[in-house]
Amino acid sequence: MSRNSQSHKQQKMSKRTLEQWLSEYSVSHQNLVNKKIHWMAVPTIFVSILGMGMSLSVWITLVLSALVLLFYMQLSTPLFLAMGIFILICLSVMAALPIGFKVWASIFVVAWIGQFVGHKIEGKKPSFFEDLQFLLIGPAWVVNSLMGGKNKQGLELSILDTRLRL
Repeated sequence: MSRNSQSHKQQKMSKRTLEQWLSEYSVSHQNLVNKKIHWMAVPTIFVSILGMGMSLSVWITLVLSALVLLFYMQLSTPLFLAMGIFILICLSVMAALPIGFKVWASIFVVAWIGQFVGHKIEGKKPSFFEDLQFLLIGPAWVVNSLMGGKNKQGLELSILDTRLRL
């Protein structure tokens, strides 16, 4: 294995900051139509996954949700808090909409189709093709976008760190 490929592999395996994750994710989310699709589809996919999970096993879903929140906490405390609130909202939506697994699965499929249409419009492949952890960064990107996070170049990035005013 060449030195360059080893270095690249080690860099990908190293711990990235939230800003690095969001910066990498933003590269394939520049087209306004794709962004709008993602702003709707990512939360829809998230709530549909929780809905499917809750339909199968409440306890396993809650444990997995806690593990996801731990991932977010390692990146940023404000992100952890924002995603915790979002999960509570999702659980409230599920309580208000007593629908079953098949409906949640259908919502999941339709939202993913929307995501792939967005990437076709963008002309770039989804970030998770490079690293599955980007499946958890999508919701963080939406939260960050809603909170107005941008970097010095104007790309949507993290300001979701301890400096964030809640």
